Amino acid sequence: DAQLPARLAKFLNRAGHDAVHTTGLPHGDRSTDSQVAQHADAEDRVVVTKDQDFRDGHLLGRSPRKLLVVATGNITNDALLSLFELHLDATVSALGEADFVELTQDALALGRRPDDVAN
Repeated sequence: DAQLPARLAKFLNRAGHDAVHTTGLPHGDRSTDSQVAQHADAEDRVVVTKDQDFRDGHLLGRSPRKLLVVATGNITNDALLSLFELHLDATVSALGEADFVELTQDALALGRRPDDVAN
């Protein structure tokens, strides 16, 4: 998401993940949330965001299909990168188990997959 630094995508790429910052999308940082979600869904990517709108879209419309919400409040980019470095393996594992994961400064919270919810 545009709210997160491009350095985060670079860090994720160096760690062996295929990450794209919004600056790498056709409309760059002007990409709408819908365009970001559509791009992520088309390429089977996880949207990483601080934006509440993505959470709402995921919970209400299932797009983006995979979402990592960074719920740290205002922290420096260096602190954010340190947090990702510290919790990267656990975060990747959590995203293998759930379609919605929230990363805070203290914990990871997992949402259940829709097919796990009883009708």
